[in-house]
Amino acid sequence: MLISDKTPASLDEIRHRVARALNRNPLCRDVRFEIVATPRTRKGGNWTITIQSVAPDALWEASEIVSDIQEAYELNAAA
Repeated sequence: MLISDKTPASLDEIRHRVARALNRNPLCRDVRFEIVATPRTRKGGNWTITIQSVAPDALWEASEIVSDIQEAYELNAAA
């Protein structure tokens, strides 16, 4: 995926999308996280997530959900 293929979104929009996606998975409903803006990487990423609370049996699923969202969205330059 090229950088331009990603949908621009604000921190709040990304946070909302991650929360909704995690909530759809019964194992991930109690995951607590924060979205953090970062410098752009070679792969085009400019945000990451810090998971603050996750049950051991939900870690894999939560990581996969976040990875999918990171591939789809980039932080707005105006954010």
